[in-house]
Amino acid sequence: MPASYAYLGPEGTFTEVALRTLPEAATRQLIPYVSVQSALDAVRTGEAEAAFVPIENSVEGGITTTLDELVAGTPLMIYREVLLSITFALLVRPGTQLTDIKTVSAHPAAQPQVRNWLKANLPEAAWESAASNADAARLVQEGRYDAAFAGEFAAARYGLTALETEIHDAENAQTRFVLVGRPARPAAPTGADKTSVVLWQRDDHPGGLRDLLGEFATRGVNLMLLQSRPTGAGIGNYCFCIDAEGHISDRRMAEALMGLKRICREVRFLGSYPRAEVSVADVAAPLRGTSDGEFVAAADWLARCQDGRFQ
Repeated sequence: MPASYAYLGPEGTFTEVALRTLPEAATRQLIPYVSVQSALDAVRTGEAEAAFVPIENSVEGGITTTLDELVAGTPLMIYREVLLSITFALLVRPGTQLTDIKTVSAHPAAQPQVRNWLKANLPEAAWESAASNADAARLVQEGRYDAAFAGEFAAARYGLTALETEIHDAENAQTRFVLVGRPARPAAPTGADKTSVVLWQRDDHPGGLRDLLGEFATRGVNLMLLQSRPTGAGIGNYCFCIDAEGHISDRRMAEALMGLKRICREVRFLGSYPRAEVSVADVAAPLRGTSDGEFVAAADWLARCQDGRFQ
């Protein structure tokens, strides 16, 4: 049997569509799981080589279910990311009209992306959350709900009809998906990479978040995502999920991470991996004084000073 990839199922999710864009997906057994948690747990227990799950969308930001699973439990690592443009269809059983719809269902992350359309077209319909958009389609097929917001491609899989298509409140909406596996050596840098970490402060004090961000700023590392998540230790106790431009092997990123390790209670490294749909030509040059060469030159200067070689 080929190695397997777990993904947020059932069949017909946007997650499955995004996963199939990876070349290696053709050589893996793709197994749907009922939730993000169960897909990631399959990796932790060795049932799957990796899991493919949504982590961020351009409308609401980080997907908290995935972030919380990466924050807690046995450490995992991100190896790849995929961006997928998202537009929804309203899937119904054949013969259903808009006026017949009293209940609609989808994954919670879909609601902010169709909220205005729903208010304008189905203001009285009750929203019911599902484990995934495809699962919502399955529940409509079974008669549990009247309609589901899902990809139009899921209609045939569940014997439904797309009553409306091209539904989205925001133009060019995208969802970011990540391939997650057990910790190992990061892939070599490509020159267009991203590093993800989770940070816990030692204590709560004025300027605490500024101190964390300063470790990146003073080394010219640009941040791409900053989201706080509750630790469960009480009101006001948060950790910070961060995506930053660059690879752990870049000197500026490595020194930023070492600085964070010195001042944080805990730092969880979630991986350095290629940025989706970004080439080296798209990446801005490092700020003056933050290139690898300049870090090397500064370290050499310090070594010469320590040796008494001032020339």
